[in-house]
Amino acid sequence: MATYDYDIGIIGGGAAGLTVAAGAAQLGARTLLIEKEKELGGDCLHYGCVPSKTLIRTAQVIQKHDSEERFCSLGARVVFGSPEFSDEHVVRLNGQSFAAKRWVLATGSSPAIPPFEGLSETPFLTNKEIFSLRRLPESMIILGAGPIASETAQAFCRLGTDVTVVQRSGQILSKEDKDMADLVMESLQSEGVRFHLRSTVQAIRRLAPDRQEVRIRPQEGAPLKLEAEKILVAVGRIPNLELLGLDRIGVTFSSKGVIVDDRMRTSQRHIFAAGDITGSYQFTHAAGYEGGIVVTNAVFHLPRKVNYTWLPWCTYTDPELAGIGMNEKRASEAGIAYTVYTEKFGDNDRSLAEGQPRGKIKMILDEKENPVGVQIFGPHAGELLNEWVAALNGKMKLSTLASAVHPYPTLGEINKRVAANYFSPKIFSNRVRKGLKFFFHLKGRACTPEEQRKDAP
Repeated sequence: MATYDYDIGIIGGGAAGLTVAAGAAQLGARTLLIEKEKELGGDCLHYGCVPSKTLIRTAQVIQKHDSEERFCSLGARVVFGSPEFSDEHVVRLNGQSFAAKRWVLATGSSPAIPPFEGLSETPFLTNKEIFSLRRLPESMIILGAGPIASETAQAFCRLGTDVTVVQRSGQILSKEDKDMADLVMESLQSEGVRFHLRSTVQAIRRLAPDRQEVRIRPQEGAPLKLEAEKILVAVGRIPNLELLGLDRIGVTFSSKGVIVDDRMRTSQRHIFAAGDITGSYQFTHAAGYEGGIVVTNAVFHLPRKVNYTWLPWCTYTDPELAGIGMNEKRASEAGIAYTVYTEKFGDNDRSLAEGQPRGKIKMILDEKENPVGVQIFGPHAGELLNEWVAALNGKMKLSTLASAVHPYPTLGEINKRVAANYFSPKIFSNRVRKGLKFFFHLKGRACTPEEQRKDAP
């Protein structure tokens, strides 16, 4: 029987890798954690989720939490460097060989760099550099309009940078429903961010050390030349697959990422993959969830499967856009007949009191009148979504949410109100009124609008 140095080896110290390392080590598995960067934490900590929200104090706390010392105290050995598989159980790193019975690929993703003419000869930024600028740029052109681009556009605009966003499609946040994405764009536009939608990048060039040019062709109209001090490239992410030697050991992958089954196993069943490297759901909380699935399968040997049905997400603009389950786009693609119910924040007393009336909640029901998804654009949307996370994962009946008593005045009342909107037409229908009149001899309306006007002083 083969012997190995470690029960489990993890390549990548981001959200997925750290989840697996902490869980496996605390369960008694001899654990090796390998990270190519100088610190643990991954993109979310250093170049994304935390710094994008300018939570400097929080970042300091998390760095300590994700330190090498902490994982050593849990029982995991941490080694820094870039490993490469020499066979399906062994990696070479810093002139040494490390053998593990099972491996986990959790190397994450990196910013995609498009082949725009002139980009390689022009200075540009990605999310890895944007948070280490020494001074605030006077102007910035952002290529792309996904979550990173939208959050960064608003943040830098509020700091005083003149921001222009170039997007190839006809809406920002292309995975979202257009009505919700348009609300986000309108919010950013009201603060000064300019957008060029349906525009393709033709060429990019450097005009001066602090002056760059981006030539774009709108779908309609003449080509335009845009100039700015900085260019931010935010057109998507690619999985970090290079230099691992996966083709040498029979791990199947594509340009989108490592291919896994519903237990997060690769084509080599003792090698798992989790997080952005799979190319599926590129969220930190998804990576943590997948890491938990790996621990269950690799350490407990229990066949636990992933289920993304109620995976939530949030874009942290202000206001935020959050969602869970299917939006209208996904429901249509799945061939689901659906009905939409909405409630505006402008009708929520707490929202009005806070001076934040912009936004709405949208609830989507299938043909059996079961919720299949919820989207919220409004103040603290990510926090408001948590009630739906609990309700949908707990298979709570819509009537339970609609009849639950919420404190007044709170933003959370909007969840109750949109659920109640489904029941109101049924409860206050002509059929119900006729039934009550027949059985209980109700006398009907006491006043009409015409009578009220007549009686008015």
